[in-house]
Amino acid sequence: MIDVVVERLASPADLDGVLDIEAASFNNPTTREWYDGELKRPEVCFIYVLRTPGQPVAGFCAFWRVAEQIHINNLAIRPELRGQRLGSRLLQAVIAEATRLGASHATLEVRRSNLAAIRLYEQAGFSQAGVRPNYYTKPIEDALVLVFSSCSA
Repeated sequence: MIDVVVERLASPADLDGVLDIEAASFNNPTTREWYDGELKRPEVCFIYVLRTPGQPVAGFCAFWRVAEQIHINNLAIRPELRGQRLGSRLLQAVIAEATRLGASHATLEVRRSNLAAIRLYEQAGFSQAGVRPNYYTKPIEDALVLVFSSCSA
């Protein structure tokens, strides 16, 4: 098993790594401008990076904390590192951090066609709570709304 460290985004180089993964992972990647704006709200926006011995940013997860809930905006692993359970380890660390922050619920949206991500979230205990029709663009696709209801359990 690869040694990993999960910690809060700490530098501009970390953000560059996040943006590289965004570009390689999503049809409509989140922009630097969005991240720059969110980083000005550290009490709400949390960005965690997963580090391995060979990659200072092997993956990342960005989420908002609002009251007793987190909303996961993005979670991705470098394409060449997928299939090694790094996404599961990152998600477990994020849920643990959410618990530490006082959250009892987590929500997210995922493309209906993203079976690997759906499997990751279901294995972590998320379940489907709804559908957002035509939520995604490039291509237009429904989002499944997933919830996790025991961060504090």
